[in-house]
Amino acid sequence: MLYRENGQFKTTYRADQQVFPIAQDRIAIGLLLAFAIVVVPLVAPEYLFRAILIPFLILALAALGLNILVGYCGQISLGTGAFMAVGAYAAYNFQVRIEGMPLIASLLLGGVCATAVGVLFGIPSLRIKGLYLAVATLAAQFFVDWAFLRVKWFTNESSSGSVSVAGLKVFGLSIESPVQKYLFCLAFLIVFGVIAKNLVRGHIGREWMAIRDMDVAAEVIGIRPVYAKLSAFAVSSFMVGVAGALWGFVHLGSWEPAAFSIDRSFQLLFMVIIGGLGSIMGSFFGAAFIVVLPIVLDNLPYWFDIPIDTALASHLTFMIFGSLIVFFLIVEPHGIARLWSTGKEKLRLWPFPH
Repeated sequence: MLYRENGQFKTTYRADQQVFPIAQDRIAIGLLLAFAIVVVPLVAPEYLFRAILIPFLILALAALGLNILVGYCGQISLGTGAFMAVGAYAAYNFQVRIEGMPLIASLLLGGVCATAVGVLFGIPSLRIKGLYLAVATLAAQFFVDWAFLRVKWFTNESSSGSVSVAGLKVFGLSIESPVQKYLFCLAFLIVFGVIAKNLVRGHIGREWMAIRDMDVAAEVIGIRPVYAKLSAFAVSSFMVGVAGALWGFVHLGSWEPAAFSIDRSFQLLFMVIIGGLGSIMGSFFGAAFIVVLPIVLDNLPYWFDIPIDTALASHLTFMIFGSLIVFFLIVEPHGIARLWSTGKEKLRLWPFPH
């Protein structure tokens, strides 16, 4: 009864084209943001910030970028971890080689460098697609792993291959405590989430979706595949690169190329598939699922005092996790976002059957 639209009339085109046209959605999003910005920093323990909230925010941003490429434009990518690595190492080099470089500028420039690499490896998408494109982006993953491991210039001549950053500051304010890091990542996610939502609702988003659904027909009606595909690679790589820089600077602090291995690429792809392809909300659902579920499964035996070996618990976590992924793909191939949309549609009709 609380989700009805009775009396909500649109009298202008601007009102009809709102991101959240239903008043209840606007109120819910406002309350959620207020809770995330005001309440969570006051009540959440440090463990929750370090283990769940900060990784969730950064990986949700990376999944958002990947969803633009895979979900909205239909271009399969298995090199997302490589673009995260480019963003992280580029931001690191800007930070250590240029005296007085602002932190936000370093992160954004890292995203710009990831954009250049993403567009370069996106050029094959103009001639190939599907599994062949996935293999081409997989080449980016292996090339970037090799480059950051062998070319010492990227790691500032570090003998071990690992790099580290410390003393993060934004406008003179220190970003050291878990709460400060959480709010910093949350601000990035909110800004990029709004940008992504408006991009996919505009003409460029419609071009991406036309290319995804049928590229030949899209070209016939005047859409340029070169512009549409490469712009999707550029926007996606930029967001993923910024997420990679945040992952290195804010979450890890010290990292090596293994932090952005092919496992990270598959993890992000699973987030997009489970959360929902072609859905902004699905990126958040998928990130929450991937981040929270393994922690819950790892701690479940201890919460119920079940005597179990540590190695067995680790293997059971992978087995249950994989089974749940297969279950979601079979029961709801459109992801958790589709389940959310179905629930909202039923609320709009409840308790009537039609």
